[in-house]
Amino acid sequence: MQNIHETDGIITRAAQAGDVDAMLACDAYAQAHASRGEAVRAAVGQGHCQVAIRAGQVAGYVLTRDDFFDYGFVSLVVVAPGHQRRGVGVRLLAAAEAACTTAKLFTSTNQSNLAAQRLFASAGFVRSGQIDHLDEGDPELVYMKWCR
Repeated sequence: MQNIHETDGIITRAAQAGDVDAMLACDAYAQAHASRGEAVRAAVGQGHCQVAIRAGQVAGYVLTRDDFFDYGFVSLVVVAPGHQRRGVGVRLLAAAEAACTTAKLFTSTNQSNLAAQRLFASAGFVRSGQIDHLDEGDPELVYMKWCR
């Protein structure tokens, strides 16, 4: 049985193949970069993707991995423009945490991405470190959260 969670009118659940087109439609980057669609399809096929539904529409999705130094890793969080700043991102991160099978869940963002930093803090992630030289002049900030 699939785990479905609803909070504040936002339903999160494991993404299914039938969700992919709607997920990519809410992702401007995916519309311009075919590789994003390939990554999303692969994650859905492997069970490493959660989707958020709000008001009957796909409001966003989160991709995870479980091979970051043997811990979970949120590799991508996408929230459709019309659903941003309405709790969807926090719910997606909570869904990723609920699906996490390791003791810790990590994620990262560029130092210049202040919106992602605020989202991670709102979801209870704490700064864990920094990786230099991925994007010159814009370090990657690593965040961590203990899983239940």
